[in-house]
Amino acid sequence: MPSPPPPTPPTPQLRTEFLRSALGLLRILQLMLGTVVWVTIAVSKYEGALHYVVFVAVFFWLSTLALFFLTLLGKSDLVPLLGGERWTLTNAVHDGLATLLYLVACYLIGSKTREKSFCHLPAYSYHCPYKVYLTATVFVCVCTLLYLISAVYCSCKKCRGDQAVI
Repeated sequence: MPSPPPPTPPTPQLRTEFLRSALGLLRILQLMLGTVVWVTIAVSKYEGALHYVVFVAVFFWLSTLALFFLTLLGKSDLVPLLGGERWTLTNAVHDGLATLLYLVACYLIGSKTREKSFCHLPAYSYHCPYKVYLTATVFVCVCTLLYLISAVYCSCKKCRGDQAVI
């Protein structure tokens, strides 16, 4: 008698309603603008405190990407201690921490931009990173705002007693 075929693992179902939710749209914007931040800085010659800015941008880009896909696939229960009923709180804490660290990054890159503001003069003949730093400063500030909005959103959902992120 032939043995039965091995059971196939269930395929993950995409939760497309997450993509249309407020948090889903915020996550997509955070990922897109976070990419702009670290790519903009990484392609220029950066030094000193800008290493921190790149670290914050890349770290929160990766962690936001993980949160995004775990929520999209409905696999938050797989995360020990942080998933399941605590998933909304996990998102709120992540976004609050991102807001704080991005605020520091905003200050640091703003200071570096002011420091380089002299070099965009026509008589300055050396490499001038002012426009790159200014672009990165704008996007770092927008990312900070996006993380603040999502931290407040997740905190409000948690305070209302909602367990689901969507």
